[in-house]
Amino acid sequence: MKYGNVRAALFANALLFASMAQAASVTGQINSSLVLISSCQVNGAGGTTGLNFGALNFGTQSALVTQSTGQVLNGGGGSMSILCSAGVVPVIKVGAGSHDGQSTGGTRALADGAGNYVPYDFYTDAGFSQVLVRNGTITLPTSTGVAQTVNLYGRAVGNAGLPPGVYTDTVSVELSF
Repeated sequence: MKYGNVRAALFANALLFASMAQAASVTGQINSSLVLISSCQVNGAGGTTGLNFGALNFGTQSALVTQSTGQVLNGGGGSMSILCSAGVVPVIKVGAGSHDGQSTGGTRALADGAGNYVPYDFYTDAGFSQVLVRNGTITLPTSTGVAQTVNLYGRAVGNAGLPPGVYTDTVSVELSF
């Protein structure tokens, strides 16, 4: 029987030591971080190159048209939309086109690829009184983190003797913030 008491005592001591080992603890910390940088989206898309700022479509007109107007619209048919981080001031710079200065009557030109040009200009107002010159800028209000609408218009001027065809231009645009 003595042997049984010794075993019981050893078992009790083992439990005591095990519970003492479980009672020990250590403390520390977890360091967490996140770096947010200023960014913007154009018409719902982010990136640094190749963004689509929209399209200016003067529609289908007679070759005898005297003038045609349009608005720069995003792919969904709405006005250009700029969404930037809160606190930044977005600035849109409308640069050079592929055929600038090729025709009198506008600073820019649509071309048919056969040496024919239709002059046009960009305007910042629907009344077509504020011409946006080449490399002109549109400064938006300081962003609050909500998308801002940018209205940009165009007016093309017909020239006598223009042959029917598809006339196009590609204009560079830069958004800085």
